[in-house]
Amino acid sequence: MNELGLAGQEGSCWGRMGRKRTSYDDTAGYKSKNLHAERRRREKLSNRLLTLRALVPIITNMNKGTIIEDAITYIQELKKNVEALTDMLQEMEASSSEEEFKTRVNEIDASEEMKQCGIEEDVQVTSIEGDKLWIKIILEKKRGGFARLMEKMACFGLELIDSNVTTSKGAMLVTACVEGAFGDTLTVQQTKELLTQIIKGI
Repeated sequence: MNELGLAGQEGSCWGRMGRKRTSYDDTAGYKSKNLHAERRRREKLSNRLLTLRALVPIITNMNKGTIIEDAITYIQELKKNVEALTDMLQEMEASSSEEEFKTRVNEIDASEEMKQCGIEEDVQVTSIEGDKLWIKIILEKKRGGFARLMEKMACFGLELIDSNVTTSKGAMLVTACVEGAFGDTLTVQQTKELLTQIIKGI
């Protein structure tokens, strides 16, 4: 009986000791997991701060608080710059719209003035010497009209040797000597039809 009692007490003692060890091991594992998680969290935070520091051009100090404060200041400055540029862009767009409106009004006025004065768009072409032609063009005065006329004539292989431009009463008068830019022979009728087509598209 005594032996059985002692054996039972020893088993009970060992059982309690075993449970204590198990409880101790679980706590140690839980703490170890927490340490790993905390270490990963700190590493992630540190990496993000390094990234933030690389993006901000001026960092006054290397501690975490200063990096964040400098980043906030930099973002605020960027926001002000964006607002200033937005205002400038809106002003430019408003100015451009106003300029386009004025140009359109001027073109309408020029067209009306031509009609009131009985001036009509016209193209005259005369052969002078060799392959050279003399041209006289009357068209509506428009902003950039002469430049577009020269560009289109060059595209169609018409080279101006000498030219003169005058504007009056809403109209633009262009006189010039032309010849084929690539040595082509220009006929009076073909050149007149071509120039008529060009001024209609300006």
